[in-house]
Amino acid sequence: MTTTTVPISIDDPVNAQILAVSEDRLQGFWPGPFHQISELSGVALATVLERISAMLDAGTIRRVRQTLMATNLAPGALVAWRVPAERLDAAFSYMFEQDPFSGHVVIRTTDMAGAGSSYRLWTTLKVPQGFSMAAHCKHLIEQTGAESYRLMPAKCLFALGVGHMRRRSVEVGSRSPDPADVKDTKIVSMNERQWRVLMALKRELTVQEITPDPWAARADEAGIPLDEFLAEARALNERGVIGRFSTFLEHVKKLPDGQRVTKFNALFHWAVPPGRELEAGRQVGRHHILTHAYWREGGPDFHNVNVMAVAHGTDKDLLLQHKSAIDDHLAASGIPVSYTNVFWGGRSEIKPSEISPIAYRQWCERVGIDPQRMRSES
Repeated sequence: MTTTTVPISIDDPVNAQILAVSEDRLQGFWPGPFHQISELSGVALATVLERISAMLDAGTIRRVRQTLMATNLAPGALVAWRVPAERLDAAFSYMFEQDPFSGHVVIRTTDMAGAGSSYRLWTTLKVPQGFSMAAHCKHLIEQTGAESYRLMPAKCLFALGVGHMRRRSVEVGSRSPDPADVKDTKIVSMNERQWRVLMALKRELTVQEITPDPWAARADEAGIPLDEFLAEARALNERGVIGRFSTFLEHVKKLPDGQRVTKFNALFHWAVPPGRELEAGRQVGRHHILTHAYWREGGPDFHNVNVMAVAHGTDKDLLLQHKSAIDDHLAASGIPVSYTNVFWGGRSEIKPSEISPIAYRQWCERVGIDPQRMRSES
């Protein structure tokens, strides 16, 4: 099989049928994830394996992996960085290429000038249990020449998913009939065996691993018999630390056929009265266009915003219409907004963040840092 003989376009009807399921409908852990994609999509298993393999090999799909609920496994935050203009591109490259604990790395601009507009570089950061986000950020300042940063941990989540294929046709204002559920960010402790299972699960699959039984080799890697590995994964799923099994499209850059799944990445900000964050977040999180929604505290530099959300699309004006529909819904729900803004993503790279304490200690040794120093806020 070669990618020249198998359709790799997202517009191919069979591929679209598969992707509508495989992007974000397999919540939790599945012993046979590709069997489940086949069942839910109505596409034969052999075809599912062939098409996903071809799209991954061609770069239409950028990664296939079991995600984890990293917010429950490692302290994390959205980080806004103030970086001198002449150092911005170098700082971006360092965060993406050299820091395993920075995930999304985005240069943003905003339509509304203000104190927050000077924060051009935005990253997500996960620092494993037992280590300090502030200490890690101080290290990154030393490496990049950033002038300052704002840590914005998620107090809770209201929406978390991708589903770019299904969101391409979402109507303006489309939302669920009920307020979004609240997902907490309480950290769950893990023992070394559980970390071995999680680390084996989370690493993205290669083309060769797109098989009916992708976990057998991962169990061997973890040094655990397959039946015990699957039982441990199910138990971790019950504890709420497993995310979804997903095929991630290359939604930032052009696909091999020249298409873009999305072109614009919008980070929406709202400031609502203190004490009404949960109410507002549950209303915002109902809207189907959003990939993420959460309660984060922006502080004075960001006009004390406390509800944020992310949406992707190919049409900027259409995304602004979706934003207006959310604004109108908040007003109709009796929730006042004292400030709102949109930060647009430009240069962008995405990679999974490392979350294992074992990996963090190894990184400290590799870069010549005493791990004990990274445990302190000082």
